[in-house]
Amino acid sequence: MKSGGRLAALVALAVGLAACGKEGSPAAQGNPPPVPVAVITAAARDVPVAFEFVGQTAGSREVEVRARVGGILVKRAYTEGKPVRAGDLLFQIDPAPFQAALDQAQGALKVEEAQLARTRQDYDRILPLFKENAVSQKDRDDAQAAYQSAQASVAAARARLKEAQINLGYTRVTAPISGMTSKEVRSEGSLVGTGGDSLLTTISQIDPMYVNFSFSDNDLLAFRRDEQSGKLKLPEGKNFEVSLKLADGSSYAKSGRLNFTDNLVDSSTGSVRARAEFANPGGELLPGQFVRVFLNGARRVNAILIPQRAVLTAQQGKLVWVVGADSTVAPRPVTLGTEIGDQVLVEAGLKPGDKVVVDNIIKLRPGAKVAASPAKPAAQPAAQS
Repeated sequence: MKSGGRLAALVALAVGLAACGKEGSPAAQGNPPPVPVAVITAAARDVPVAFEFVGQTAGSREVEVRARVGGILVKRAYTEGKPVRAGDLLFQIDPAPFQAALDQAQGALKVEEAQLARTRQDYDRILPLFKENAVSQKDRDDAQAAYQSAQASVAAARARLKEAQINLGYTRVTAPISGMTSKEVRSEGSLVGTGGDSLLTTISQIDPMYVNFSFSDNDLLAFRRDEQSGKLKLPEGKNFEVSLKLADGSSYAKSGRLNFTDNLVDSSTGSVRARAEFANPGGELLPGQFVRVFLNGARRVNAILIPQRAVLTAQQGKLVWVVGADSTVAPRPVTLGTEIGDQVLVEAGLKPGDKVVVDNIIKLRPGAKVAASPAKPAAQPAAQS
């Protein structure tokens, strides 16, 4: 019985202590313990920004090599896909018909020159006789007209000879520029003409290389609005430094320059065309590649940056948790701008001095008490665009 009475007393004591503990605990009183969070203090500062676009490379000069005379293609003198220099022989069109035309033109010129010599002699004989009234004025006029006609015939024959020489030269199809050749369009033995079937190959000059890209008219309006309001400061003379990222994520080693921006909006796409130029001595860039283009050198003035991990997405849009003076949190809608590394620009919704929660945000509820501590700075990457 003693042991039974001692056990009952212990159970009663445990129940009493548990009851006392529940009544005295914050949970029993409806006050959960503060949630530990890390916060950053929003601060305004000048931030370098880069504008990113999708672009495509193109040769700075792209030439279609076409036949300028018709005939049989008897020879291809270049290696497809290899570089050539201006003036190198690419194709040979059968020259025999054009050589025959040249010989014929030379013979016709000699005939006309002989006719010119005879009419000159006739005119030279008649002219002194006319001065002595030995021949009529009609005879003098006929001799003069024959002489002038022979001169015109010689000039026409010389023009036909020059045309024949040019056509014979066109049978040698040479490279108009230095660059990289493409695949042949017409093979040896084909009959080529001077119309739609005249294309033989193309040559692209890849040093320097062009990168074509475009941006929307909305981006252009926002860009100008920020510049006029003083939020955005452009590099001096608007000389942006242009950089590239290739399809595999690697960065192109050389910087480029912006060398063209259209002053018209394309009505079919609603975009403005632009172009950058890059040195490409090693041929690392090839025409037709898709790349990411970055315009560097601009700065956002008095901008606020927060970590991207601090942002929540709700039905109302983007929001962050802000710690008040009483150590409670409240959601704050924000308008976000450009992403810079692992941070994002805040266009509206925050002011300098606001304390923004950057972790444990899933555990928070409006009005919850928090125990805030400064967030540890994230390790800076070696290179950040």
